Amino acid sequence: MPEAPSLRPSTRQFTDRDIERRQRFVDLQPDDLQRLAAIKELVTQNVEPFTAAFFDYLSKLEEAAPLFGNRAVLDQAKQLKREHLIAMVGGNYGRAYVEQRLKLALLYSTVGLETRLFLGAFHHLLRTIGLEIVRQLRSDPERATQSFMSLEKIGFFDLGVIVDVLIDERERVIGLQQEAIRELSTPTLQIRDRLLILPIIGVLDSQRAKQLTDSLLHAIRSNRAKVVVMDITGVAAVDSKVANHLIQTVAAARLMGASVIVTGLSAEVAQSLVALGVDLSKLNTVGDLQGGLEEAELLLGYKVQRVSRTESV
Repeated sequence: MPEAPSLRPSTRQFTDRDIERRQRFVDLQPDDLQRLAAIKELVTQNVEPFTAAFFDYLSKLEEAAPLFGNRAVLDQAKQLKREHLIAMVGGNYGRAYVEQRLKLALLYSTVGLETRLFLGAFHHLLRTIGLEIVRQLRSDPERATQSFMSLEKIGFFDLGVIVDVLIDERERVIGLQQEAIRELSTPTLQIRDRLLILPIIGVLDSQRAKQLTDSLLHAIRSNRAKVVVMDITGVAAVDSKVANHLIQTVAAARLMGASVIVTGLSAEVAQSLVALGVDLSKLNTVGDLQGGLEEAELLLGYKVQRVSRTESV
C-alpha cells in the first residue's frame, strides 16, 4: 500500500493576533462556547457518520478522484477530519486548533482538491450536523437553532483558514511552474569550451529579462565562459525597460570577463531600439546565429576548416 505523503510546512503563518482577529470576524462569544460544550457529546458520538457524509459527498465528484486514488492519503484525510470534528466542539480555538486545520488544508492541496469542491463538501457536512442537532433537540427548537449557529461560527472560522491555505498553495505551485517555464524558455547552453549560447524565444518582459540575467551570469561563472552568443531571433518586440536590461546584462557579463554577441536582431526590434534612443554602441551585434558563432570562435582562437570527404577517409 502506498504511503501518505509527508506534508510540507504551510507558507501561510498565523500569529496569535491573527487568530484572535479571525475569531472576532465570526463574532465568537462566550455564549457560543457554552452552546458548543452542550453539543459536544452529540458531535463526538456521531464522528464516524459525519466523517462519512463529508467523504461520501466528495466521492461522487469526478474532480475529487485523486483523493480516493491513494488509500493511505484517504485514511489520513479521514483521521484528520475526525480530529477536526471533535476539535470543533472542544472549546479551544487557538494555535493548536489552527495548526490542525493547516494539516488538513495541506493534505487537500497535496491531492489537488479544488477550493470549490471543498466548500461544497464542507457545506454538506455542516448541513448534516445541523439536521442531527435539530433531530436530537426537537423539543427545544430555539436551543437547536442557537447551537447550530454557534457551530456555524466555528465552521466559518475553519473555512477562512483552510481556504486561505488552499489559495496560497495553489499560487505557490503556479509560481513554481512559471519559474520552471521561464528556465526552460531561456536555456544557457555550452557548445564549446568557454563558449555559451543563449537562445531567447517569446515575449521578453522585465521579470523574464531579470531571470535571464541571473541565469546567464551563473552560467558564465560555472562554465568559466569567455564568449556568449545571445540569439534573439525569436523575440518579436522589446520595450525600453527590457532593452536597458539587456544592455545591463551585457555590461555585467563583461565585468565577469565574458564578451556578449547579440544575434538575430529583427528589423522591427532594431527600429524600436533606435526609436527608444537605446545606446547600441554598447552592443556587439551580428546578423544571424551562424555569423555570431563564427565570430565567437574567432574571439576564442578557433579556426574552422572544411575538410573534403576524400581527405577525411
